[in-house]
Amino acid sequence: MKLRIDAHQHFWNLDKVSYPWLTSKLAPIDRTFEAPELEPLLRAAGISKTVIVQALDAYVDTDYMLDTAAGHDWVGGVVGWVPLDRPDEAAAKLEQYTKNPVFKGVRHLIHDLADPDWVMHDSVIEGLKVLASFGMTFDYVAVFPNHLKHLPLLAEKVPDLKIVIDHLAKPPIGKEQSQWTKWQGELAAAASYPQIYAKISGLNTATSNPGSWTADDIRPAIDEAVSLFGADRVMWGSDWPVALLAGTYAQVWEETNRAIASYSEAERDAMLGGTAISFYRMQV
Repeated sequence: MKLRIDAHQHFWNLDKVSYPWLTSKLAPIDRTFEAPELEPLLRAAGISKTVIVQALDAYVDTDYMLDTAAGHDWVGGVVGWVPLDRPDEAAAKLEQYTKNPVFKGVRHLIHDLADPDWVMHDSVIEGLKVLASFGMTFDYVAVFPNHLKHLPLLAEKVPDLKIVIDHLAKPPIGKEQSQWTKWQGELAAAASYPQIYAKISGLNTATSNPGSWTADDIRPAIDEAVSLFGADRVMWGSDWPVALLAGTYAQVWEETNRAIASYSEAERDAMLGGTAISFYRMQV
């Protein structure tokens, strides 16, 4: 069995950084979550490395993640933030951040923006070209149906940029067939570009029964992703601690393994580690 990688998890310390999106509606996760709480969960699941992903469009969050990584050798990568809509500033900051080998890429909380087309603005496209010039990756946090549709054009405009679709753009699990069919079509269009990858993460919180979901609920979305991208472009992430809104770390890990049990050992090794290692250029 190859190394197991959690390609998508978060930390936040509310005494150090304020996260406006954390409100009373998200009470179970509206508190500090740091490395010592996650470490035993990783050990129990047999996870060797993780990728910490930004949770705020601000330097202070990125700096906090990099500080955390410096103290924990099981952090294999950090996906931070730079202002993509200000390309010159983004370039200057990337010059600094990329000197740290654990810094692997950038994300922007586009799913929280009022403008669903923000990522297609000329200034942002220029910022993404800057990102690609540094050899960094872009985590695309999309919510269907607002953002997934932009990926083919984005891939055309910035062909050298490696992109991963976080949480499969939150597929309409358990929704009407017409929505599922539309999601499948847009995911297929994105998958036709070899520089675009997919994360099977955050699926438990996309189910219609967050209190009692199982592998059977998330398997169709995973199967669709593997069918379209191939296991070598699909990676698993826990989305902890957001995952706690619909279960536990162990449940997400175990049910994901149940959902992919029918795949070959090589395919499982890719989805649970190999793809993330390659995509994020991780030193393992």
